[in-house]
Amino acid sequence: MPEKEAQARPKIVTASVLLIGDEILSGRTRDSNLSYIATHLNKIGIQVREARVIPDIEDVIVAAVNELRARYDYVFTTGGLGPTHDDITADAIARAFGVGIDYHPEAVKVLDEHYKETGGEFTKARMRMARLPEGAVMIANPLSKAPGFQIGNVFVMAGIPMIMQVMLDSLTDRLEGGAAMQSRTVTAQIGEGTIAERLGDLQLRHPEVGIGSYPYYRGKSFGTSIVMRAVDSRALEKVEQEVVALMREFGVEPLMGDRS
Repeated sequence: MPEKEAQARPKIVTASVLLIGDEILSGRTRDSNLSYIATHLNKIGIQVREARVIPDIEDVIVAAVNELRARYDYVFTTGGLGPTHDDITADAIARAFGVGIDYHPEAVKVLDEHYKETGGEFTKARMRMARLPEGAVMIANPLSKAPGFQIGNVFVMAGIPMIMQVMLDSLTDRLEGGAAMQSRTVTAQIGEGTIAERLGDLQLRHPEVGIGSYPYYRGKSFGTSIVMRAVDSRALEKVEQEVVALMREFGVEPLMGDRS
């Protein structure tokens, strides 16, 4: 490949999200973290390519972390950092990296000061939240103070959405983004089955652009929104123009934007 062409190719940075917790799998807790993380990362040019929900089982966590950290630039986990016996994420991450785990002096200090200020007791159970894998770096938690941590390319955060969000904000400056994903939407009053085959052909010709088809129904009105996503704005514009032309071939006038 010519050097100039390689330099012009957009840099792609990828990530995966690992949602840890029996409560999510049981339906007791409805997850909102994935949407927030994916939206936040997309803004800084990091594409979430995979997400998993797994139980509080150490072997499962270890296997998933090791598989994902080898496959993607970044891994973000949520859940399992609390003070109870089933909060095993920190131990599992330490095992995944083959390192020990112990009380982190700075984390102990932060939590000790927090409970003194709030009048709470810094119990042995709460001390568990100050344990970090060897070599890990704290992720600040301005709300409840119990830190998350980073080790290698893995960022370990709380499962409570409000706390996860402030942790994500505090670690963002450690991340190196690439080309931001862009999207375009073309909508028309046409059934997706009518254009499905032609859309498939279009996707084969333009693998660098993701093309999604989303039908909508509003009363007696129905139609389809075609959503195109890519990091290359020129490729995206070309595909958008072809979708518009395709709609017109079928005798419908397309609109820009989602009508669902």
